[in-house]
Amino acid sequence: MMKRDVVNNNLLEQTIEYLNINYKKLCQCPSNHINCMTAKEWMKAQIGVWQFYYEGRDIRDKELHPATYPISLAKKCIELFTHQGELVIDPFVGSGTTLVAARDINRNAVGFDLHKKYIDLSKNRLSQQTIFSETQQIAICDDARNIPNYFKPETVSLFLTSPPYANLLDRKRKNKSRRSEQRKNSQYDKIEQYSQDPRDIGTLFLEKYSNEIGEIFRKLFPLLKVKGHCVINVPDMWWENERITIHISIVEALRKVGYELRNIIIWDRTNIVNRIGIFGWPSNYITMGVTFEYLLHFWRPPA
Repeated sequence: MMKRDVVNNNLLEQTIEYLNINYKKLCQCPSNHINCMTAKEWMKAQIGVWQFYYEGRDIRDKELHPATYPISLAKKCIELFTHQGELVIDPFVGSGTTLVAARDINRNAVGFDLHKKYIDLSKNRLSQQTIFSETQQIAICDDARNIPNYFKPETVSLFLTSPPYANLLDRKRKNKSRRSEQRKNSQYDKIEQYSQDPRDIGTLFLEKYSNEIGEIFRKLFPLLKVKGHCVINVPDMWWENERITIHISIVEALRKVGYELRNIIIWDRTNIVNRIGIFGWPSNYITMGVTFEYLLHFWRPPA
């Protein structure tokens, strides 16, 4: 850990130890390039609707974690917005997918989570990889609100995360999107909430959740390099026949604290969803929440 002095009115108040991890690029790409992609790879990333497939290393067991994205999604975001060796932070690391993807493509990465069981899961996944890497991937059990204590300002190239969905998982799962005979699977009538820890933003109603997300990312903002990027994966959800627009709440919250929205990318999940029921037929048209999610892309704009 690297020490730095925190000074207020020329008086030494405390000493904070920064995490000793590299954040400078290892590649030889020109300084005006935002990534290491070839022109052909860049062109494929221009399409604003993305599909991904899961692989054997992905976590799909909801008993382990209720909401995960595939390694391939994390890889694409990291490759698009960083160079090899640069630093990626996941403030809500969950099952550790961001860290696994970062190791695969030679980026430094640190993930944070309140819950030790998820940090243990992340560490276990990383321990199963034997490939040599010039970079570090670290899972830390701590509140996202404390992340600024670990890093120098303007050292992070990318925040990549899928935060809790307010308190919208704090209800019994009814599997209404499945055909009737498929509804009563292992998740039926279970609550998939992450925890009841009062620090967990997944326990909050949407308005307070939005305020907390904004406050967390306000504190993270100074860590981000100028023109550094932030990608947040989130769905909207239905609650008692009302569409809860989580993605709009997050866009508004981050704009208020200085981030600029650059793109909204649709994660098209239709290739991995099967056995969909006739949801809302014949009188209530409701789009299936499981068939797509949002990838909200922000950056820290130039001054």
